[in-house]
Amino acid sequence: MTEKQTKHISKFLSLVLRHAPEKIGLTLDEAGWANVDELLEKMNGKGPDVDFEVLQYVVDTNNKKRFAFNDDKTKIRANQGHSITIEHGFTPVDPPEILYHGTGAKSVDSILQNGIEKRNRHHVHLSQDRETALKVGQRHGKPVVLEIMATRMQADGHLFYLSENDVWLTDFVPTQYIKKDP
Repeated sequence: MTEKQTKHISKFLSLVLRHAPEKIGLTLDEAGWANVDELLEKMNGKGPDVDFEVLQYVVDTNNKKRFAFNDDKTKIRANQGHSITIEHGFTPVDPPEILYHGTGAKSVDSILQNGIEKRNRHHVHLSQDRETALKVGQRHGKPVVLEIMATRMQADGHLFYLSENDVWLTDFVPTQYIKKDP
């Protein structure tokens, strides 16, 4: 399987498991899980032709670990990043002192005035390292990495969660906790 084919299938999985399962008539449960057999059947009817081995390869090799199987591999879901309503079941955890948010330079002024909003997602996504945040920022133009004073936020009552693929999540980052790199 080529890298291009793998990427195409991964993008399609993101679409139907995070944003629009109705595109292929897929049903997700309240926690965002889809039945693997149903997913494969519906993908093969309206998306890329995929069998279980190909699906497992895409899940296993996804560098962002976007997807997960349940223990017996009968269900699959996206780990985070949903724009549809699901119950993640995340438990609050203590964040490191500083987390990072990557964005495009064009968004910085708005963020410094209004904070970081989750917009159409369930949470604001933060990284534990600057390099990951830089890669995220590059998807939005000239990248800028913002430092988030996470332990201060938590001390002031904000909750943090850690997804299965190590993305830090919170509901909103107010401006007083954001520091722009020099």
